[in-house]
Amino acid sequence: MRRSMRLVSWRWATPEAQAVLATRNLASILKYYRRVHGSSQVQTGELLGYDKTYVSALELGKRQLSDVGSLRHVAERLALPAHILGVTDPVDTDHRSMIQFGVSTVRLAEVARQCGHATEAVAELWPLVARLEARARDGGTERDALRLLAHARMSLGTALGNVLPEERLATAAHWTAKSVDVVRAFDDRALITTALRMHGNELRKAGLIGAAVDRLTRAAAIAPGPEERAAVLPLLARAAGALGDAVLFDQTVREAHQLLDKVEHTSLVNPSALYEIRLRGLVSTGRTREAIRHAESAPPTPAIAVAPQWRVIELITTGRVHLLAGDSRGATQLLATAVREARAQRLPHQLQRVQRATADRLPDTHDAATHALAQLRTEIAA
Repeated sequence: MRRSMRLVSWRWATPEAQAVLATRNLASILKYYRRVHGSSQVQTGELLGYDKTYVSALELGKRQLSDVGSLRHVAERLALPAHILGVTDPVDTDHRSMIQFGVSTVRLAEVARQCGHATEAVAELWPLVARLEARARDGGTERDALRLLAHARMSLGTALGNVLPEERLATAAHWTAKSVDVVRAFDDRALITTALRMHGNELRKAGLIGAAVDRLTRAAAIAPGPEERAAVLPLLARAAGALGDAVLFDQTVREAHQLLDKVEHTSLVNPSALYEIRLRGLVSTGRTREAIRHAESAPPTPAIAVAPQWRVIELITTGRVHLLAGDSRGATQLLATAVREARAQRLPHQLQRVQRATADRLPDTHDAATHALAQLRTEIAA
């Protein structure tokens, strides 16, 4: 029964269902429920504890439920909030407070992550997600609660993607995948685009590159406007580069640059971020000499404040290219700075990138990254 209740929750979140629920008419709600689930009046009666004749009378409007106990019982069995059937109680007030608090929590957690405090973001999001998950399991079907659950799962997965080491990044992708499960019930292309974008990026970080390209390509295809498409393209370029698809990488980077003059810049959509993405993608697609030439030009000065972790990412990518060019001294300076900042911001995945870049080339920097990573692992375990 618990599994079926969860499926009901998702179906009540669709736009068609919301229109039916807005009528507050039990007869219409029962008919819609049976149609969506392919249930007979006998089966629906078994769910509610009524016989077929009584269900038929309710659907035809020949019988009415007026007592609070019966209305609350039906609402619970259909996985509906009781106020839909006219039952109001303190739970409704608690629900509204939870939504207001949850929206603020997600917004502040995202600010914290962007400011380099992903660990704090996880600490804030985890209790909220747990509460919303429990509500969904128990039949909480309110559209605003499910939308909040989707955003909270996305934010939690993205924050975990910052603070977990590579071997545990599948956990981050797991949470963003769960957000995709929810948003499919909403007729909101912008929301679906965002969920696919964030999930695709976490898949890439977890090493599931083909799946990442698939999700990000879909996100770009359904993006409702240039702002949403511009937010997808840099991540799609990264995934295409990691896949070794030079054609897709070049096409995506070119379009991303074209959109820069048409959309508002963000920490991801700006010339500085695209500089790093192009640099890394050129290396990943086997064009080392072109990457070295690209690195010889100074990176664009960010016109906006960017997230601190982007600075670490750029340092590591640029340092790697300096190593490929034979500039050990320049690489050492860049990567040593990256290690310090990655340790301060608790970014184990970036320390692992330094380890790979410096293995057998810069032993001191490699040891520093290894030591910093060991410290972070201890903190994560605690």
